[in-house]
Amino acid sequence: MHEENKAAANGCGRIRSGTQNEAALLALMEKTGYSMVQENGQRKFGGPPPGWEGPPPPRGCEVFVGKIPRDMYEDELVPVFERAGKIYEFRLMMEFSGENRGYAFVMYTTKEEAQLAIKILNNYEIRPGKFIGVCVSLDNCRLFIGAIPKEKKKEEILNEMKKVTEGVVDVIVYPNATDKTKNRGFAFVEYESHRAAAMARRRLIPGTFQLWGHTIQVDWADPEKEVDEETMQRVKVLYVRNLMISTTEDTIKAEFNKFKPGIVERVKKLRDYAFVHFFHREDAVAAMSVMNGKCIDGASIEVTLAKPVNKESTWKQHFNGQISPGSENLLGFPNKEDGHQKSLGKPASLSVRLNGQHSPGPPEVERCTYPFFPGIKLTPISMYSLKSSHFSSAAMHLDYFCNKNNWAPPEYYLYSTTSQDGKILLVYKVLIPSIADGSQSYFMPDKLCTTVEGAKELAAQFTLLHLGETEVVDPYSDEEIVLGSFFDSSL
Repeated sequence: MHEENKAAANGCGRIRSGTQNEAALLALMEKTGYSMVQENGQRKFGGPPPGWEGPPPPRGCEVFVGKIPRDMYEDELVPVFERAGKIYEFRLMMEFSGENRGYAFVMYTTKEEAQLAIKILNNYEIRPGKFIGVCVSLDNCRLFIGAIPKEKKKEEILNEMKKVTEGVVDVIVYPNATDKTKNRGFAFVEYESHRAAAMARRRLIPGTFQLWGHTIQVDWADPEKEVDEETMQRVKVLYVRNLMISTTEDTIKAEFNKFKPGIVERVKKLRDYAFVHFFHREDAVAAMSVMNGKCIDGASIEVTLAKPVNKESTWKQHFNGQISPGSENLLGFPNKEDGHQKSLGKPASLSVRLNGQHSPGPPEVERCTYPFFPGIKLTPISMYSLKSSHFSSAAMHLDYFCNKNNWAPPEYYLYSTTSQDGKILLVYKVLIPSIADGSQSYFMPDKLCTTVEGAKELAAQFTLLHLGETEVVDPYSDEEIVLGSFFDSSL
């Protein structure tokens, strides 16, 4: 074991002095009693630690660390992360050159220690001017499967996925908003472990795999937002999905009040799902168990506790530019835009073409300029006090739409690929955090663009269409490229 540890310690000697680096890491192992092994592009410190008995810590005990200086190693990092608690395993991702890859995974022995690490070390200045980002690491066991024939039932999809992949536990299928006899063209497949899901994704991802004669789309499902138990214990709002489009808020309120008259404060319905607010939590919990699976207007509904989103802090952060250095651009994750709308250089005159159909748009917004005379009185105004007709940008309209529905702002993730003629092509995936607990929470158009502005506008327009908001035009439809052979299978 000593020779193995020595070999691992010497793995990055090409960056720091070999003797200096090896001595520092060997001193760390001697002090802590932890072993160290380098394999498959990562160096593992511990896992398990000395004297550990029993199974590894449960899910929720690991954190992701990004923006680590490339010449920083375990002898400097481990003491910092030990401040939050006992480390079960520290995995530093390594380059062949001996540098680290800028990120690591730290597994603690308890969830409380992991949460404390996030609290005290996220945005921690680990070197002068160098801030690390720390967030929860989710052991994702769920895949998103798109382009599924809409007439297929859950049992058919489950049986087919079990035939082509191993470790399938369940399939989640949502009925179409307007025709409950059909699915929405996608499903979520739950696997017994992250490894099983990763192996299934590797098998299905090339883009040529077909189910029922259809080439399917495969991606990691966006993990559900983690909400601490203390917060959930205060929730008195129910999330109701699988409603008929025609079902009204009054109908929903009346149905839930049948359980116990006068318990519902208000109802907010959006397309085929709704949020039911109660005066008291105990009534919400009791109504959830009674109403789950009941029929309203012929549709069998699903009822769960709604997961709260801190809208105020998120909106302030989003629009004031107060994104902390450690909360964006973590290595290992897609780039997240700051949400500020840049000025656009093209007039909004063309309607977007999605899936072969043009979406309707309102009359073009007046773009004439007017002279600004000295002495003209200006009044401060919030963009959210305006009407939707004041927005010609789809991205701004989506921000407005989310705020109007009391949702957190949309999050944009940028991806790129290269066309056959060497041109850089871009596409955004849009995540709507506030609807991540039930219906489809992220949206990605099936076309690529040549500019960042065009890709963002197209993604916002695509999202609005799928949310039932079509009164927006897209100024960049003349530069779209159909997503096909250019699509990067690593997304």
